[in-house]
Amino acid sequence: MISVHLSPPHLGAEERALINQALDSNWVAPLGPQVDAFEAEMAEAVGATHAVALSSGTAALHLALVLLGVGRDDEVWTSSLTFAATANPITYVGARPVFLDVHPDTWTLDPGLLEEALARASRRGRMPRAIIAVDLYGQCADYGPIQALCRRYGVALVEDAAEALGSTYRGRAAGTLGDMGVYSFNGNKIITTSGGGMLVCENAAWAERARFLASQARDPAPHYQHSQIGFNYRMSNLLAAVGRGQLRVLEQRVEARRRVNAFYREALRGVPGLTFQPEAEYGRSNCWLTCLQVDAEELGATRDEIRAELEIAGIESRPVWKPLHLQPVFSGCTFVGSGVSKWLFERGLCLPSGSALAPPDLQRIADGVRGCWKGTA
Repeated sequence: MISVHLSPPHLGAEERALINQALDSNWVAPLGPQVDAFEAEMAEAVGATHAVALSSGTAALHLALVLLGVGRDDEVWTSSLTFAATANPITYVGARPVFLDVHPDTWTLDPGLLEEALARASRRGRMPRAIIAVDLYGQCADYGPIQALCRRYGVALVEDAAEALGSTYRGRAAGTLGDMGVYSFNGNKIITTSGGGMLVCENAAWAERARFLASQARDPAPHYQHSQIGFNYRMSNLLAAVGRGQLRVLEQRVEARRRVNAFYREALRGVPGLTFQPEAEYGRSNCWLTCLQVDAEELGATRDEIRAELEIAGIESRPVWKPLHLQPVFSGCTFVGSGVSKWLFERGLCLPSGSALAPPDLQRIADGVRGCWKGTA
């Protein structure tokens, strides 16, 4: 039985008080004062002009592509090393995903590879309609060169910051570095609404249209009238109350996860064959998950053997994301790269990283990993 989970929710008294406030008001359906307040507080927290609270991060990505006019037979480029929810919305609008490799120093979209791919696309006269850059495990992509390339070639940039709320890139908040940004508040994220997401942008017309489409595209009329296809994507008033409470302790949650990361680095120092995801000099990661690379030859144990030993001890861990170009559902899609994503997947392991992890549990996890080192026998 699992006793230590990978990334469990971490709730407090603030959320309970706010959700009771929402219940007492009897305003429990989608929309309401808690939703309005959550949007305003989120926009202020990250330095965005507009924020739209939605049912999931996936819904936010889908709406971002709709707002950009992405449609059938368009191409949308994104990182291959990410969760499937990054690419699924590309298919919802009838577009084709193209997967790009990551840089080994950041595990995020490789700007050099992107530059070469955009130059080739320009020469053949078929550019992508959008690029979705992914902030992986809390680490922002290198947005300086990515932004410059998107401006040069006139390609829209969407930032998938589902895993990176609280992270920064050169002092700017993750999620505010593209034309639109997306967050997830799934139960395993750094803050949660149990399920939910947020779209942020600077364009008032986009934010207004996102709210319209997410509310079943109901026309302004006393009866129910619809001139366009809409979606049931708005966040409920109850969940927004939870989000408001969580947002108030965001910085504490980031600091706690960074302490977890620092603990593992120190506790596993000197164990051969173990390296951590590098933290890029250009920003601060929220360390949503702490990830290892395992050199089986040096350590004397594989990634999967470590995972199995931890599981026996009641500790949940998991491989890093399987690259999307290797997923059966995307097997026919184009991949551009040399295989860095595949290499990271084959050796990568995510350790428990919850912000409420107690020191004895952290020590037990580190001891479990260290115990797989054949040099300790």
